[in-house]
Amino acid sequence: MEGLETKKFHGHFDMEVLVGYILFVGVLLSVALIVIGLFWHWLSEGELEHKYPLRETNLFAFLPISSKQLLTGTFHPRLLVSLGIAVLLLTPLVRVIASMVYFSVVLHNWKYTAFTGFVTAVLTYSLFLR
Repeated sequence: MEGLETKKFHGHFDMEVLVGYILFVGVLLSVALIVIGLFWHWLSEGELEHKYPLRETNLFAFLPISSKQLLTGTFHPRLLVSLGIAVLLLTPLVRVIASMVYFSVVLHNWKYTAFTGFVTAVLTYSLFLR
């Protein structure tokens, strides 16, 4: 039985730790962006209610609008909330892509690579849906 030390797998880092960090950082960054955006809205508008209709219906139509605002320096509370939502939606996809790369590049396990590739395709497709 293993102790509390980090487990090694085939002499490489522990993928479970990387996945944990990806999920942890993704959720924390998302929450931070949303809370800062809502706090900024509260300071500027004097109310916590934030009417937030989405202009587009899926992530890949919604994300370019926020990216354009970010690149042009048009900062406002809605942008931070939008980026927080985008980070939250993309976090599981990044986690699965990292697993797929690990299975293919490090372990050369083509069965798991195919499974995670399928999950990646399903997640990506779901982000295109309404």
